[in-house]
Amino acid sequence: MLKQKQKTYLVFKRIIDIFGSLLGIIVLSPIILFTLIITSCTSKGGPFFIQERLGRDKKTFHMIKFRSMKKDAKQVAPADMTIEEQQSMVTGWGKFMRKTSIDEIPQLFNILAGSMSFIGPRPSQTEEHEKELVLARESFVPNAYEVKPGLSGYAQIHMKREHDVIEKAREDSFYVQHMNFWFDASIFIYSFFLAFGFVKGR
Repeated sequence: MLKQKQKTYLVFKRIIDIFGSLLGIIVLSPIILFTLIITSCTSKGGPFFIQERLGRDKKTFHMIKFRSMKKDAKQVAPADMTIEEQQSMVTGWGKFMRKTSIDEIPQLFNILAGSMSFIGPRPSQTEEHEKELVLARESFVPNAYEVKPGLSGYAQIHMKREHDVIEKAREDSFYVQHMNFWFDASIFIYSFFLAFGFVKGR
């Protein structure tokens, strides 16, 4: 259950998301156009990867990314594959996009539309594909589905990749419980430094 001051903050947060995403789309438009062309020319398939995800209150929405995987790649949750299996499905250009987080840029349109925020728990796949994570998140109070999912989040910068879904759900719950402007700002700044290689991931 969100605190009243957090509910008030969500209104302010939405304003930041609208203006921030608009600014981001304008500033990054040359990169967006360049990536559209390169992705289309270097591998078969369209430039975008669109997938159904769970948003606030578990309402589904379509999250958009630049396609980094091969056209015939299996739609399997990353947790169900080894690192080697995941890498074998990624295109050469896709590996660069993932390393630099360029593939995540189209989510600015999700933020502008209101289905996502800059900061929040990362959007999970539907229960059909990530049932374990969904159930783990729902076991905590507050849980990740009480707020909009984010382009970046506390669990992503705070956890090591090998942490299990229970730990991830606990970190998401911690974020929701302590969500405020300064917490979001610190996550955003760290994520920025991480994306550009100024700090190392855990």
